[in-house]
Amino acid sequence: MTSDGYRDYFNLLGVQRNADADEIKSAFRKLARRYHPDVNSDDPKAEEKFKEISEAYEVLSDPDKRRRYEQYGKYWNQAGGVPRGGNSVSGFDVDFGRYGNFDDFINDLLGRFGGVQDASGFGGVGSGPGYNGFSSTRNRSASNLDAEITVRLTFAEAFRGTKRILSVNEERVEVIIPKGVKTGSRLRLKGKGNLQPGKGLRGDLYLNLEVKSHLIWKLDGDQLHAELPVSYEELALGGTVKVMTLDGEAQLTLPSGSQAGQNLRLKGKGWPSGNQRGDLLFTLILKVPSELSQKQLELLEQLKDVSTDEPRKSWLISARL
Repeated sequence: MTSDGYRDYFNLLGVQRNADADEIKSAFRKLARRYHPDVNSDDPKAEEKFKEISEAYEVLSDPDKRRRYEQYGKYWNQAGGVPRGGNSVSGFDVDFGRYGNFDDFINDLLGRFGGVQDASGFGGVGSGPGYNGFSSTRNRSASNLDAEITVRLTFAEAFRGTKRILSVNEERVEVIIPKGVKTGSRLRLKGKGNLQPGKGLRGDLYLNLEVKSHLIWKLDGDQLHAELPVSYEELALGGTVKVMTLDGEAQLTLPSGSQAGQNLRLKGKGWPSGNQRGDLLFTLILKVPSELSQKQLELLEQLKDVSTDEPRKSWLISARL
């Protein structure tokens, strides 16, 4: 403050006089973290400095107050209004004890001064293990502070369940995702949504789950599908073949005379639903070898000679117009 009572708010925040709103907010955030009394408990001047930069931000973040300040200087508050809390450091009331963490305080303060939180309302996502990346949409009106984000899961995570650590409003939130979720499943985290500046109100956070597709497994409700390659002799002779399920290896019995395209079922080996499991359905797909040995060719010729089967007889009849 100069001897005549003038405060250079631009100088207090360390910005140029033509600084835009984003530059002013960024400068205030940086200084607020630096001079916050909880961070400088051994510096009695920190709180005083913090009140000064808060007062500067209150004026410069409000277009009308900034216009009057730039036009009238130290007499700006006599040209149409007084800032909230008064235009003096001693009159600027900040109750540091009522905030759960520093970021809650900063967000509340920005709101009280007429500023706006980051457009998303959500902090960045950590780069360490267990953090989750997401895109988000939300409603920030006073009547609806709920927020939504999309969480993407691997097929294995969705089947077994998993934990994710999200960064929400710069707060680490651990989320337990139950087994058996599907694309379109929705989880609610109560009281983890957007903050209403100045009032301490907070909405809920909704997680919209997306499950990545799998090369083999396809999900239809609680029933799991997969195509199972089999040979001609397996279809014709039948027998037991080794298959893979989501729980590991298993045995599947093929009846003799099975047909390509036929479905065989393993009960209780499908997708989890509460304490139950759906079924696993295999569709038999004939796998014809691209190369055959001379012995295999000779045997197939012999089989052809003795075969009485007419695979296209009924088809040829039905195909006539």
